[in-house]
Amino acid sequence: MENNLILPALILVPFIAGFICWLVDKFDQHLPRWIALIGMLITFGLGIALWQTGTYSYELGGKAPTWAAEFHLPWIQTLGISIHLAVDGLSLLMVLLTALLGVLAVGCSWGEIQKNVGFFHLNLLWSLGGVIGVFLAIDLFLFFFFWEMMLVPIYFLIALWGHSGSNGRSRVYAATKFFLYTQIAGLIMLIGILGLVVYGYMMTGMIGFDYSYLLAVANHLPPQVAYVFMLCFFVGFAVKLPVFPLHGWLPDAHAQAPTAGSVDLAGILIKTAAYGLLRFVIPFFPAASAQFADIAIILGLIGIFYGAFLAYQQTDMKRLLAYTSISHMGFILLAIYAGNILTFQGLMIMMLAHGLSSAALFIMSGQVYERLHTRDLRLMGGLRGQLQYLPFFLMFFVAALVGVPGLGNFIGEFLILMGSFKAYPAFTIIAAVSLVFAGLYGLILIHKALFGEPNPEQKQHYTSPLKDLSVREVSILMVCVIGLLWLGLYPQTFLDMSHSSMQWLVNSYMPVQEVVETVQQAATQLEQVEMR
Repeated sequence: MENNLILPALILVPFIAGFICWLVDKFDQHLPRWIALIGMLITFGLGIALWQTGTYSYELGGKAPTWAAEFHLPWIQTLGISIHLAVDGLSLLMVLLTALLGVLAVGCSWGEIQKNVGFFHLNLLWSLGGVIGVFLAIDLFLFFFFWEMMLVPIYFLIALWGHSGSNGRSRVYAATKFFLYTQIAGLIMLIGILGLVVYGYMMTGMIGFDYSYLLAVANHLPPQVAYVFMLCFFVGFAVKLPVFPLHGWLPDAHAQAPTAGSVDLAGILIKTAAYGLLRFVIPFFPAASAQFADIAIILGLIGIFYGAFLAYQQTDMKRLLAYTSISHMGFILLAIYAGNILTFQGLMIMMLAHGLSSAALFIMSGQVYERLHTRDLRLMGGLRGQLQYLPFFLMFFVAALVGVPGLGNFIGEFLILMGSFKAYPAFTIIAAVSLVFAGLYGLILIHKALFGEPNPEQKQHYTSPLKDLSVREVSILMVCVIGLLWLGLYPQTFLDMSHSSMQWLVNSYMPVQEVVETVQQAATQLEQVEMR
């Protein structure tokens, strides 16, 4: 396959645009905003071009995914490291989501960020470039490079431009907590990567980090070794997803992050972990993953209820939304380890829909704070009678988040639950019950923010009448509205795009899963016979 230059361009454009933003900041404070916006629009346009020119088909019996486009350039040949980028339906949809939310993140920061504007956009765009690198890299050294690199700019986003209502110490604490959690998780994952490379060298006498090479190595590991390496990868991804009980960094990071940082975290960053589980853990370690499936799904179910219960108790709007993300990521774990085409396709729709709905709600949290100077739901109330557009959008995106039919989240949850029922009926019923709690925290958010009377104490801190959403703010939210309606009313566009990637994953995982289940059933029956 010929090198496709669009792939490196997707990564380089955000990095170059971010660097230019930093350089021109001293000339004009508005220039970095326009350069960042143009850079992310170009990135999104390149993604659309790749969609139109690529062929997203499935090769039956293929030992590796059928890539729609590749770019390969030798780098450190002694260690078998290369700049190897590739795209299929799964990674392209994630790249498009990243670029689109990048455009929205730049737009929602237009009036919020007033100091060090150039350096802010450098960090924002470099974090987005790192995320795109994660989605495109199929050399595991390059993947790990982008995986760790994107954390540094996010640290600066939280520490330097965090919540203006808190002191600097709180912002630095949240940023440091995020950095430590993710760095330790990354170190554990690195152990798994290097372990694979060492085993590959012992088997073949060759050092390499390429995806297809390490996939072949991983599928010939002794079962106990494969299980240990699988756990290393799982922990590395589980912290960033985040999976209970490894979620401690997320609420603080969201509470202190600027609006664009929260869009980055909820809409994009945690999706890299789900992508990693799909791209590496399931195909590299299918037998170990099938053995671990019950534990992973139980952790997911705990996360679903734990996140919903704590969201129900929150008074800070952003912390409430952060806990809803933990709850929704439990569904992602259920979908991944149920491991059939319905759950994988539902997972794809849910990641896209959650990215749009959660990003929109975090953007709206910033818009509410700009007007009321608080995120405390106890100090809100009465917004429905004071504003025209903001209440409509808030109700729409809360409805999307809790899974109202006709919107993308509903399609994702429906496919996941339908696909999971055959393999895990009890777990699926328990997960379905959690949707009631999602409705509860959604109603609480709407009721406290929009209905009732304005808080007289807080009303003294803002000008009345309140200023409704501007054209820029409405335009940003309408992009998310259109995306969620598209996903909810005609998801076939995205299902067709991701089908070949998901079918390859199913074919990698399902036969092994069935064998493991058969062995476990036989062992159980043997124990029963011996007891008699």
